[in-house]
Amino acid sequence: MTPETLTAHAIPAVPLTLEGASVLHQMARLRRPAWRAVPAAERAAIVEEATQALAALEQSADSRQSAVYSLLGHKGDLLFLHFRRDFEELEQAQREMARLHLSDYLEPATSYLSVVELGLYESTAKVYGGLTAQGVQPHTEEWNREIAAVLERQRQAMAPRLWPEIPAAKYLCFYPMDRRRGETANWYRESMTERQRMMHEHGLVGRRYAGEVRQIITGSIGFDDWEWGVDLFAEDPLVFKKLIYEMRFDEVSAVYALFGQFFIGLRVPAAELGRILE
Repeated sequence: MTPETLTAHAIPAVPLTLEGASVLHQMARLRRPAWRAVPAAERAAIVEEATQALAALEQSADSRQSAVYSLLGHKGDLLFLHFRRDFEELEQAQREMARLHLSDYLEPATSYLSVVELGLYESTAKVYGGLTAQGVQPHTEEWNREIAAVLERQRQAMAPRLWPEIPAAKYLCFYPMDRRRGETANWYRESMTERQRMMHEHGLVGRRYAGEVRQIITGSIGFDDWEWGVDLFAEDPLVFKKLIYEMRFDEVSAVYALFGQFFIGLRVPAAELGRILE
């Protein structure tokens, strides 16, 4: 099989990715009538228990961290964001939250499960092209060995992005999204080269906002109802509007992007939880 034949028919369509922290978003509504009916002293004890537990979880330790946000709008009252090393630790965090007496007064609104994901379009094109030029067939032992080596080098270089702390910014914007699979515009039928080009142009928009917003992309294919989750962190919420609006005009968003619900929240330090609940 010649390199040209490999290029035309056999190169995998899926770009290489790196996965890091496991992420769980928990959105909840406060059952206000029931909460108001609790005697003041008992409410204070419940708040104190939750405050102590959340204060401990706020501390970042090897990508194990949680944060609380007060949501704006009707979609919920609180958002609990958890970063952990794996799904087992996320399940433990979920149980820790459920054990709090406060959980008796919180009604789940929705949730989202994903893992931090870095797409490697440029590295994928380079390594696939190099192996193809050598006549190495995809999924053979030699191919897989070289791919594993590339991923390990990238994993070491990008460790801070794969295992981030939750940014301390005042505002959070979270939304899930898909790539379109319609009759006339289907992201998954485009070539690797075309997808790489569009993602590069898409990324250039985000880089212009690097000093104003921190973005963490998580992959959720096979884990939740959408394909990716996007968390944006900033001190000024208007930057969310400007960034997302500008991105709407690049090709990858204008033609292929589908968006889920948006959630906007304000960071609530554990010590201020009582103020939010009152």
